[in-house]
Amino acid sequence: MQNVSSVGRRPTSLSARLVALFALLTAFLTVPAQAQLQLRIGGGNFQPMPIAIADFGGDPSLGGLVAGVVTNNLRRSGYFTPLDHGRFPEQPNFDAAPNFEKWRATGVQGLVTGRVVRDSGRLKVEFRLWDVTSGQQMTGQQYGTDAANARRTGHLISDAVYTKITGLGPWFDSRIAFVDETGPKENRRKRLMVMDQDGANVRAITSGEMSIVAPRYSPATQDIAFMAQASGHQPRVQVINLETGSRQALGNVDSMSASPRFSPDGRKLVMSVQQGGNADIVTMDIASKAQRSITNGMAIDTSPTYSPDGSQIAFESDRGGSQQVYVMGADGSNPHRITFGGGSASQPAFSPRGDLIAYTRQRNGGFAICVSKPDGTGERVLTEGFHNEGPTFAPNGQYVLFFRDPGGQGGGKLFMVDITGKVEQPVPTPAYASDPTWSPLLAGR
Repeated sequence: MQNVSSVGRRPTSLSARLVALFALLTAFLTVPAQAQLQLRIGGGNFQPMPIAIADFGGDPSLGGLVAGVVTNNLRRSGYFTPLDHGRFPEQPNFDAAPNFEKWRATGVQGLVTGRVVRDSGRLKVEFRLWDVTSGQQMTGQQYGTDAANARRTGHLISDAVYTKITGLGPWFDSRIAFVDETGPKENRRKRLMVMDQDGANVRAITSGEMSIVAPRYSPATQDIAFMAQASGHQPRVQVINLETGSRQALGNVDSMSASPRFSPDGRKLVMSVQQGGNADIVTMDIASKAQRSITNGMAIDTSPTYSPDGSQIAFESDRGGSQQVYVMGADGSNPHRITFGGGSASQPAFSPRGDLIAYTRQRNGGFAICVSKPDGTGERVLTEGFHNEGPTFAPNGQYVLFFRDPGGQGGGKLFMVDITGKVEQPVPTPAYASDPTWSPLLAGR
């Protein structure tokens, strides 16, 4: 079976193909009013919900594949504990109601059943989510897709189950771009890579002819911006389109540009541009290449990031004597510091929900991933260790992805932590990895 994102394949017209392949055929069996299956996240006594994901009927190989994706996703979220198949009291028939009394005896509260039917190279994938306690169906969906994309239906089903039970937004149907690092530490080859959020379907976007740093997905287009440096040349910001493979360099040849971030509509970049011994925040219209400096002072201002509504920009600056996070209007007005206390703070990232800013906090020889409200109040440490860096939010704002380097002669690895700090999971990559960026949801793109 060939994956859409196989290494070496150019993702030509990818968004149009995915929209066509995953058009929702129908939503069936409305949710009964009495179904009450719900998981409340947070609180000191939080426990993951026991749930069972049965092997999907129909085509046995594809049914097992889709059910396996759903199982893995829900387990990795940290909010569900899938029941081991050895404890299943029955293999449910998709067309009939499960034996709820038997399932209640296992301790599960939710049950997912499904079916995958192959028809002339096309698939019909169906699922149902059952509330075991009430004996009611909560939701059900049917999808039509090409046979090569069975795995993605598992992500769509995972999102449907997750959102229905938790009330949080979807995030499984997304991708992660990151810097793949191979070779000795003093001479690393750094390529831009893209994969599904669970580590599957990895493919290289750049070949390694340039060293890649700080990639960021556009929230509105199939573009990734990053800083690239060839041997003997100044680092420059580049943008690559994942559908066409087209690539363009932005910024002035004679000055170093870094830390590019897209505006919410994908039409502008905000970046840091070296101005003598200082660095200022500059916005650029991608179509016209027109630039405008929005900070101008005797400081190093870098790592800018837009709020999801485009009205504010968070950035880091040493204007107060140490690296700290500041917030200003999108036009550069009213810059004000939001991080205080011991140590420094850097690499801010706005949540897609607009309610939090994540950043790297360095103090006492360690690195922590923290979040606070955009006004700086309510700072919380999500995770800390020897070297944690580069936070980026999941599409639903519930998880933060980052990379961790334990030191020594090894390299970084990717991890994700939820905003309560109670769930932390490794994210598999082929080799050492750094500088992750989470894509928006793929649905509709």
